[in-house]
Amino acid sequence: MPTVRFTRENREIAVADGTTILEAARAVGVEIESPCNAVGTCGKCKVRVDGAEVLACQTSVTRDTDVEVPDNAEQNASVRILTGSDVAFEYAVEPYITKRFADGETRVFGGDLPLGVERGDTTDAVYGIALDIGTTTLVAELIDLKTGAKLASESLLNPQTAFAQDVLTRIHFASETDDGVAILHRAFLAAFGDMRDKLTASARIEPRNIYEVVFSGNTAMLHMAIGVDPAPLGKFPYNSNVAGGEHVHADALGISPFGVIYLPPIISAFVGADITSGILATRLEQRRGTTLFIDIGTNGEMVLASDGRLSATSTAAGPAFEGMNITCGMRAGAGAIEAFHITDDGAITYSTIGNEPAVGICGSGLLDIVAELARTGVVDKGGRFAEKGVKSFEITENVHLTQKDVRQVQLAKGAIRAGLTALLAQLEVPETAVDEVLIAGSFGYHLRESSLLNLGLLPQSFAGNVRFVGNTSQSGAAAYLLSSAFRGYLADVTASVDKVELSNAPGFEKLFIASLGF
Repeated sequence: MPTVRFTRENREIAVADGTTILEAARAVGVEIESPCNAVGTCGKCKVRVDGAEVLACQTSVTRDTDVEVPDNAEQNASVRILTGSDVAFEYAVEPYITKRFADGETRVFGGDLPLGVERGDTTDAVYGIALDIGTTTLVAELIDLKTGAKLASESLLNPQTAFAQDVLTRIHFASETDDGVAILHRAFLAAFGDMRDKLTASARIEPRNIYEVVFSGNTAMLHMAIGVDPAPLGKFPYNSNVAGGEHVHADALGISPFGVIYLPPIISAFVGADITSGILATRLEQRRGTTLFIDIGTNGEMVLASDGRLSATSTAAGPAFEGMNITCGMRAGAGAIEAFHITDDGAITYSTIGNEPAVGICGSGLLDIVAELARTGVVDKGGRFAEKGVKSFEITENVHLTQKDVRQVQLAKGAIRAGLTALLAQLEVPETAVDEVLIAGSFGYHLRESSLLNLGLLPQSFAGNVRFVGNTSQSGAAAYLLSSAFRGYLADVTASVDKVELSNAPGFEKLFIASLGF
């Protein structure tokens, strides 16, 4: 049996002939990112073998092999993650967790349910965590449940991205890989533990005084965060093993022995608790007129609110917006091109995160670049480079955009545009009747209205009505944590949401094809 040696990590493993380098790495605990789940399409699992660069997921081992894995820790540590939203509303602090001191001991309650007893008077120490579990990022906020004060916040890349970037490929990994659910669950728990320790150290409190954690994320992310098999989400009729609007045990989180996890209500298999939190944060059900709420990401979720009536759908946009299947794509870290413009005289201007030399393109920069190429005619309406023979557009010596990259953006933007068009059509709401468009999410917050319009991701009739509201999943989770009254109320709201299935929309495939053009 050949031996694979990972030189930087000083680890080795004997494997069967034909084992891929990626399989060997996972077996020995060496992290190599494979956002496409080892299909070989993303190109992000590059390693060096005998001085040559190869894809770990496509390279089989037949002899003793030394492998050099690039160190991405510094780049990943610089990734910019949005931790809050631009919406706020007032509400009374009425948490689910309360404490009562009597006869020398403190009783801990969840609502009216006794959870446990502590020695002495600990009534001043009662905390919770509001956690946004994004497909790509994790954002946690430590909150004093007595005062409502927000004590500390932390954010990390979701470590599950190393195994699969978008929702569908992650469901596939969990379902088809040996111990896939356990692998993803352990990765999440390790990340949560890291954030928990940083939060408690920053606030100078003990983890045992954290009694509730609210998990806000899409339906698939909730499954993987609590170690439940998401396989039913990946096949018809797309059922969920998680109901939402419920508590589960928090034994694995390293908080109070009485601790619980609250899972907000979910709307459907692909419209999850992150959208429920977004509805709460924006008070969507109370808005007059017509408002369109869109969370743009690997899974494009959207809700249309018409004078309090809510209708929701989702569409699989894929990983292009995260830069993971783009030739020079990267996360929003130092050196990523985040904004791009072509002047009237044809000059290129761009900015990078941290004002560092350009090393790649993140999602917001990608949309800017393609939108500007389409606006100036470098790329035609069909998505092809207009000049015959041109196969790529050079931005710097090391950063460029290929024809394949443009196609990936077309597919992602086409999915979002077709989804919102079908949603409006099924509800017989003209595009011109939409009063306001709320773009939610960390990725969406860094976009420009002009790029969304120039790409055709949003119709021109939305011009001037687009508002970027930020991470409403996290701010909604904080509201759930601090006011238990929202839980029953939002359960009723979500139960009344009309669920629009795009697969049932008349002519959706033709609509999607028509939405690909610029």
